[in-house]
Amino acid sequence: MAELSLPDLITLTEFDGDWDAYYEEVYELFIEDFITSPLVSFKGKRMGLKRQPITAGKEATFYHLTHEGSDEQNRQPDFRRMERIRWVKFMIANCDHEKIKMWRNKRGNDEYILIYHEEERYLVVLADRGEYVLPWTAYLILYDNRKRSLLKEAATAASFFISN
Repeated sequence: MAELSLPDLITLTEFDGDWDAYYEEVYELFIEDFITSPLVSFKGKRMGLKRQPITAGKEATFYHLTHEGSDEQNRQPDFRRMERIRWVKFMIANCDHEKIKMWRNKRGNDEYILIYHEEERYLVVLADRGEYVLPWTAYLILYDNRKRSLLKEAATAASFFISN
């Protein structure tokens, strides 16, 4: 099996516990990966970015990739998500690697593309909006029952049908 070396984690300890400096660095890495030099397309579809609502001067996608919680106005920082901010673009760009599983799912009327690194238990979710795709969220799968559920869904999902 070919190696797939994920980018290094970005940890708070690298910033001597300085939360503000750490948070701004994570945001700068997000800007670099998704605004300054973003992926232009994914499997033949334009890559977009959900910018609104802007919260504290930062795009909505940043919060979905680095914070947790269902209440948009009260999402809390998630260190595990923040440490892995560089993994999101990397996994999207390397989604065809043999260590990564990729499939579609539907929740209500919304269609998503799931990109999962089983060994790392890391999931990237893209929202498929028809003519374009948005990075939606990304997070570690902490519980074994959730991992089993994802793997079952991946195994039974219809073949991935986005053309290259």
